[in-house]
Amino acid sequence: MISSRKELNRVLVNEKKQYISGSKFRTLHLHMLRDHDYLLWEYVKSLRYTEYHFNKKHKIRYWVWQRVKNQRGASLGITMWHNTIGEGLKIWHYGSIMVNGHAKIGQNCQLHGENCIGNKGRANEAAPTIGNNVDIGVGAKVIGDIYIADNVVIGANAVVNKSCYEKGAVLVGVPARQVAVK
Repeated sequence: MISSRKELNRVLVNEKKQYISGSKFRTLHLHMLRDHDYLLWEYVKSLRYTEYHFNKKHKIRYWVWQRVKNQRGASLGITMWHNTIGEGLKIWHYGSIMVNGHAKIGQNCQLHGENCIGNKGRANEAAPTIGNNVDIGVGAKVIGDIYIADNVVIGANAVVNKSCYEKGAVLVGVPARQVAVK
């Protein structure tokens, strides 16, 4: 949870490197082109500002940034709740990414698009807890009150509905099963 301006700036600097590298001219160039990496960075930045203002109890600034995040997310097909995803989030492709507000996702998570991380559709039901350095492939779904260990790779289109406690596991299939350990 981002609770200070210093921490917010540190997180923003580190995460920006995952989307935009190079000079200010390069950033301006990507902005003018509305490049997908730039748009994804703008969404992640608004997510982090929303978290910061929510945690600092800045009600008006929180509402403003929540609206900005929601507008950017709607145009990209992304829905995420603040304070659910740790530092280092990398979204590779936009389009239909849903993260439940009860989910807890560790640092350095990678989402490849068409992902759903949530519960079975019931209000106030627990959602997944996902460890650090987890790579969630295109179209993968992680559903239910389950736990996914650190360094797990979830293959494309996998449907994970059972916990995986083995670090470095590779999960594939519908329903997902462990096929290897990296």
